[in-house]
Amino acid sequence: MSTATEILQSCYTIAIVGLSADETRPSYRVGKYLQEQGYKVIPVNPKETRILGCTCYPDLKTIPEKVDVVDIFRRSEDVPPIVDQAIQIRAEAVWMQEGIKNEEAAQKARLAGMKVVQDRCMLKEHQKINNQ
Repeated sequence: MSTATEILQSCYTIAIVGLSADETRPSYRVGKYLQEQGYKVIPVNPKETRILGCTCYPDLKTIPEKVDVVDIFRRSEDVPPIVDQAIQIRAEAVWMQEGIKNEEAAQKARLAGMKVVQDRCMLKEHQKINNQ
């Protein structure tokens, strides 16, 4: 079983860092899709208060509940501090969306015992698994 499949089948609370309130943005479409599939989506965006009907948080540390996976929609160079926060809040996994890769941050997450996926779309991976 791939790491992506393991995450999607065992992690149900997803903090999406960089989730946009703009319905045309990929992060919004992915977040909406994941909500429709039964996942709990927690938006992380310091510029918004609510996205997809959910309270928005400025960063991972301010989320008042357990987060299973941190889904990242930020540039590759912005990933390290997000991974540091994911480690602090004891998330089980870090997922970097398509086009996002940071090997140093990924290694740090792995050393902290987290599952890591890079450069893959959570929506597309979920559809792949469920269309088999």
